[in-house]
Amino acid sequence: MVTVEELFAIPALLSEEEREIRDTVARFARQRLRPHIAEWFEAGTFPARELAPELGRLGLLGMHLDGYGCAGASATAYGLACQELEAVDSGVRSMVSVQGSLAMTAIHKYGSEEQKQQWLPGMAAGELLGCFGLTEPDFGSNPGGMRTRAVRDGDDWVLDGSKMWITNGSVADVAVVWAYADEGGDRPRVRGFLVPAGTPGFTAREMRHKLSLRASLTAELSLDGVRLPADAVLPGSRGLSSPLACLSEARFGIVFGALGAARDCLAAAIDYARTREVFDKPLAAYQLTQAKLADMALELGKGQLLALHLGRLKDRGEITAEQISTGKLNSTREAIAIARECRTILGANGISLDYPVLRHANNLESVLTYEGTAEVHQLVIGKALTDADAFR
Repeated sequence: MVTVEELFAIPALLSEEEREIRDTVARFARQRLRPHIAEWFEAGTFPARELAPELGRLGLLGMHLDGYGCAGASATAYGLACQELEAVDSGVRSMVSVQGSLAMTAIHKYGSEEQKQQWLPGMAAGELLGCFGLTEPDFGSNPGGMRTRAVRDGDDWVLDGSKMWITNGSVADVAVVWAYADEGGDRPRVRGFLVPAGTPGFTAREMRHKLSLRASLTAELSLDGVRLPADAVLPGSRGLSSPLACLSEARFGIVFGALGAARDCLAAAIDYARTREVFDKPLAAYQLTQAKLADMALELGKGQLLALHLGRLKDRGEITAEQISTGKLNSTREAIAIARECRTILGANGISLDYPVLRHANNLESVLTYEGTAEVHQLVIGKALTDADAFR
């Protein structure tokens, strides 16, 4: 027997350091996370506070950033780590992604030196948690339509608005909130603000009754006359391109991460098919089953090769937003298709939490649409190919 990675000779494409990081994260995921993930998913909870320091000690929080206690790892190494985390559950990777690729990246890229020193070391260590407030109840794919506003009142800023579907929001020590700021010019522009937990007028309500990403903490943020000092604004944030650049960082992690979920589904299906007997022989011995497994292995392997190629481009500083969209669209679309096909191989057992397949499929319903829906990424690619904007 060979694995998909061996079939495509993936290990030969990795450096020794990359393999070591991948294996370290895989070992942590296997020993610390996998034994509990079905229980967390069923209960609709996730011990973010408990796990964050452990993830910090592994160097996984903001691992692609330099300085301030961050690991300074390569983009490819970060992607491989995301793949191992999401092989356990998309909620785990989401927690790490929001902390590092969104909240920490926003502060690292657009914050003042004082803001970086105040927040980043603690966040890298997992002692402080952050969230990223961009999506609103009526504005997901069109963040430019956001209604959250920041107005000047003397030297202070006053924020009003709401954000929805905010991972880590209910446990975050600081929220990076994006709002249209009236700075006295011709028109307001999007700026980022650091809102510490406990600020008067700022509340985070945990969202329940989810059927996807249940092992993840999701919140609705409310800002009602939240007064912040002048130095709460991220000075380098200048327009909608600022949060969108952070989203590109998160999407890159998904390119690898979604394939981890697909890989776990395929491994479960192969193991099940080899041991399950149907009409007096293993399910794996039937041509239809092998055809399904072969097709899924092919798409998974191609996705991993694309992910590694994008990782190398990013490490060389050559990657474009369109290329990240290509990877995100391919990985999520193929991953959810693999999860669904694996469910058919497991039959009725496929719907049980004793197996990871339908849990991954449910999670991937969210991964397919967050950080840009599949349709949005199709339009991004379409615009790159045609130079025609079809968003409006």
